[in-house]
Amino acid sequence: MRPSDPLTASLLRSTPPFIEALASLGIHTVEDLLLTFPRAYEDLSTMHTLENVQEGDKVTLRGIVSRLKVIRTRTGKTLVQGIFTDADGNSCEVIWFNQPHIKRIVPEETELVLTGKIGWTRNKLTLQSPTFERGDRGTLLHAGKLVPIYPEREIGGSSPTLHDVNKISTRWLREKMALLKNAIREFPETLPEEIRKEENFPTRAEMIEELHFPTTGEKLQKARDRLAFEELFALQMEALRRKKQWQESADLRLAMQMDAELIRQFFQSLKFTPTNSQKIAIYEILKDLEKPVPMSRLLEGDVGSGKTLVAVAVMANVVKAGGQCALMVPTEVLAKQHAEGIAKLLTNFHAFLERGRSPSPFALRKAQGSVEESAAESRGQFRLPSISLLTGSTPASEAGQIKLGLARGTIDIVIGTHALIQSGVQFKDLRLAIVDEQHRFGVEQRKALKDKGSPHFLSMTATPIPRTLALTAYGDHDLSVLLEKPGNRKEIKTKVVPPGSRRTMELWMDEHVGKGHQVYVICPLIKESDELADVRNVTAESARLQEVFPKRRIASLHGKLTPEEKDRIMRDFKEKKTDILVSTSVIEVGIDVPNASIILIEGSERFGLAQLHQLRGRVGRGDHQSYCFLCTSEDFQRHSDRLKAMERFTNGFHLAEIDLKLRGPGELFGLRQSGLPEVSASSLTNPELVMRARRAAERALGIKEGKELLGASP
Repeated sequence: MRPSDPLTASLLRSTPPFIEALASLGIHTVEDLLLTFPRAYEDLSTMHTLENVQEGDKVTLRGIVSRLKVIRTRTGKTLVQGIFTDADGNSCEVIWFNQPHIKRIVPEETELVLTGKIGWTRNKLTLQSPTFERGDRGTLLHAGKLVPIYPEREIGGSSPTLHDVNKISTRWLREKMALLKNAIREFPETLPEEIRKEENFPTRAEMIEELHFPTTGEKLQKARDRLAFEELFALQMEALRRKKQWQESADLRLAMQMDAELIRQFFQSLKFTPTNSQKIAIYEILKDLEKPVPMSRLLEGDVGSGKTLVAVAVMANVVKAGGQCALMVPTEVLAKQHAEGIAKLLTNFHAFLERGRSPSPFALRKAQGSVEESAAESRGQFRLPSISLLTGSTPASEAGQIKLGLARGTIDIVIGTHALIQSGVQFKDLRLAIVDEQHRFGVEQRKALKDKGSPHFLSMTATPIPRTLALTAYGDHDLSVLLEKPGNRKEIKTKVVPPGSRRTMELWMDEHVGKGHQVYVICPLIKESDELADVRNVTAESARLQEVFPKRRIASLHGKLTPEEKDRIMRDFKEKKTDILVSTSVIEVGIDVPNASIILIEGSERFGLAQLHQLRGRVGRGDHQSYCFLCTSEDFQRHSDRLKAMERFTNGFHLAEIDLKLRGPGELFGLRQSGLPEVSASSLTNPELVMRARRAAERALGIKEGKELLGASP
């Protein structure tokens, strides 16, 4: 028998419907089935006797069953009853409920090993609905040892088996694995031998056999450790290969000296002091930019931790060195906000350098200038960069001028959406490409931006990712993490609000609006849905709130509005022309309105932890105390683990760790869609194991070991 052999009914001593069921699960060969590992183990190694059992215990007993009979109750149920006698001669009643076939398949007066729960029935000691197997046939599969528990799958419409009906049960899988055991020795090794020995792991064949047929707890743990390590090692190898491929060609134009004096002056031009995390991240990025190989770095930080400031400082360094920068973001609203914010920071910085010259008002400089004019502005000094905004709604004539300016090099910084990766967009000297909220872009979209001249590449995300997950899912990036928030922002107070408390909350909210504060109300849907009739929507909620609070100015925002409509609505809200903004989660990313101090999230039980935390981050951006209300559709939902975690914790990295454990890595951050295979959450929350896999992959590829330390992770 070889691992590549196809599964057949005769090989598994089963029936065709079961072979078809396995095929529907993607299990076609001996190898496929043997690589279907248990999800847990139960220790049934202790053999009990009736003399030392207690009511409620789940026990394993060796003995014989006799005097089996079928009894029908007055209610029409069927009982199979008999007498079990253990090896010491002690007896108890044994009973199965609604399994009349037991009378036919349990061999009387033959040694059996039974596992079940001890109870009392009609004042008699009773072994209730035990599983069983022959005790006179050598090795036990279902008792008397560490027993594997496999994921059970419903089949639907298949023929019944001996013990279970219409499903692939854990018992069935144990029996089939035993039939295939001899094929395990044919499995080839997948870890480099040097690494396997360094890590003191069993061979792959030994690992597979121990996982299916555990002998001792210590050996089983070694096998499970190797399995977790191997999953992580494969992911790290792939990530590091991508990184090595990305950096394999040197380009001297990419090497830009860090201008420490420029960065010092930039810090002095600010109205606040950057955090230590921001300073460290800027240093790490600029050190990467000194190399002639393209950087690939992920900058992650909690909501409001100041990633944009880091990006601006780095862009200033690149522009002074004569290079171009591109910043790609997922929405037009965010692109325009970034364009305004970045231009304002750089304009103020330039004015600070001019000394005595007041900051000029914000204006996006058009791309009509020439390279000579830009160069003549201030040779050897930092000049005011030319910044342009390019989105899908940019008028064709203006977009044409911007593309021309990028190609000629008269535009230093371009900020935009997917429009930046169109085939008609070319750069004269793109040295830094930045993607904000990078997990919202597909791999190919990020690659398209990279391909605009093989620049240094910086990804940014405000979705806190556990360091172990980041090193695994985004292992082709080096990591910079922002642990602090600038200024002295107050902690956002969060409260779960069941339906019965809604009116009290709304009256409190209205009182705060009367004091000049603004409110976000988030709904899961844009309009009413027949399938989700009980879920609140933007259209209906806007109308309801206008009736409840006729004196308040209420606006609504959602993804189906035109870019011009979205801009107008957000501008009015930012300028305090509206009091309450009812929106979908379109405001999740990057919207910055310091006066908004309350956010109410309807149907909060429908959102994941990461998204709830992102939405909460829309408030708490000013000096006022801010509040987040998580409204539930049903009263019982107030006890949700996710919502309780939101009440207790405001640290996004802590919440990300909880989300990883609750949802698993496949669901978290949409990584399943981006190609990350299932890896156990326990592996990803084991920093030491992740780093061992990372270091082993670096050694296997001949890469000098990196310096990321998981101990620095929040």
